[in-house]
Amino acid sequence: MKKICLYFQVHQPYRLRTYRFFDIGQNHNYFDDYANRTHMRRIAEKCYLPTNELLLELLNKYKGKFKVSFSLSGTFIDQMQQYAPDVLISFQKLAATKQVEFLAETDTHSLVSLKNKKEFQEQIKQHSAKIKELFGYKTVTFRNTELVYSNEIGADVFELGYKGVLAEGAKHILGWRSPNFVYVNPISPKQKVLLRNYKLSDDIAFRFSDRQWDQWPLTAEKYVFWLRHINPKEEIVNLFMDYETFGEHQPAETGIFEFLKHLPGEILKHNNLEFVTPAEAINTLHPISPINVQHPTSWADEERDTTAWLGNELQQDAFNKLYEMQEFIDLHPDPEIKKTYRYLQTSDHFYYMSTKWFSDGDVHKYFNPFGSPYEAYINFRNVLNDFMLYTGYTFDVRHELQRMKKINLRQDEIIRELKHLVGSTTKPKTAKKKTATKSKNTETDMVKDVSKRKVKPKEGSNKEKTAKPSK
Repeated sequence: MKKICLYFQVHQPYRLRTYRFFDIGQNHNYFDDYANRTHMRRIAEKCYLPTNELLLELLNKYKGKFKVSFSLSGTFIDQMQQYAPDVLISFQKLAATKQVEFLAETDTHSLVSLKNKKEFQEQIKQHSAKIKELFGYKTVTFRNTELVYSNEIGADVFELGYKGVLAEGAKHILGWRSPNFVYVNPISPKQKVLLRNYKLSDDIAFRFSDRQWDQWPLTAEKYVFWLRHINPKEEIVNLFMDYETFGEHQPAETGIFEFLKHLPGEILKHNNLEFVTPAEAINTLHPISPINVQHPTSWADEERDTTAWLGNELQQDAFNKLYEMQEFIDLHPDPEIKKTYRYLQTSDHFYYMSTKWFSDGDVHKYFNPFGSPYEAYINFRNVLNDFMLYTGYTFDVRHELQRMKKINLRQDEIIRELKHLVGSTTKPKTAKKKTATKSKNTETDMVKDVSKRKVKPKEGSNKEKTAKPSK
């Protein structure tokens, strides 16, 4: 019997407010409360509440035969509690059916697995504690941020007791093999790996409303026909996608809710198909071989790697500078400082800096609230620089000013390089270039202005600071 594993990622970041150079040392409120509340409430009405209501109806209707799983990021959970308690209640109703599995992930949807093992494991523990407290569920399966996975990442997770992990069924990893089997981690052979069937997942998540697609319109009957005609020797089809597919990425008028409403019934009509959660798949299916993933994969873009977040020098600079603080933050006694630091690790901040829209269509632009990757980078670095000053982890202001000017002057050069790579003849929209003709006196005044900014002294330090960062 072929098993269908349906999993949804549910995530919202804490968006940064517009933070200027001259805010450094003056304002420690980094997060845009209005934007976060507005986005959460809008998507709650379009996606979370109606989809949860529909799933609850289906779970009750099919009484144990229909099952789903969720990975709720810690930042999403925090925003539910802060802005949308009705959404939290609706997820708790789903949990009460006992037909839903909640997966573990990094608490702030971060890329820390690529940087710091200790912090990575701490964030998993923090996230699992939230799931236990709010839903009464002990997590047993792990799903990393954006399905980022490698042998080593899996091994780090296995140390915490997770014998199952989700990953992308990337072509360059699988080769001739199929994602529709269970595999094992070669360096932790007791850990099983479930691979996403990206084609069938993306048929719903990305192609559902595409009228140029040769399979449009997609109906539940047609989709189940495809499932039934997969090679009968293949044991499981892992359908992993963003929860915002329903009502947000694919609006209600596309028919996406009708598709979801009828999908379980169409699947359960057939004796050779059944729903399972990831934990059930891991406990019941035997692996066919190791799957060797030496370099991290993800579910993003054609490359299925980490370049959506770390593919250019802007992203790498911001990422490395942020994690440069890790040991310092580990020793910091203020839990609010640690909380803010983890919110700054959320992968979305680095995704907004991606220049891959030159080669990967509109997907990066769609998810980017900034006018350009450079605006996203400068905004993030301004926030990070203030955070460093505020916590006592200082930086050289004059050096930072010169570095920012250099980044601005590199914009046109980077754009020309990317246009050459993709063979484009259309000049994309770029951030408005800052003037490089400021006088020496103006630069000196800027440095002096930031250098003179003071904060109140904190315990054990002769540094000064003002109010704590808030969301």
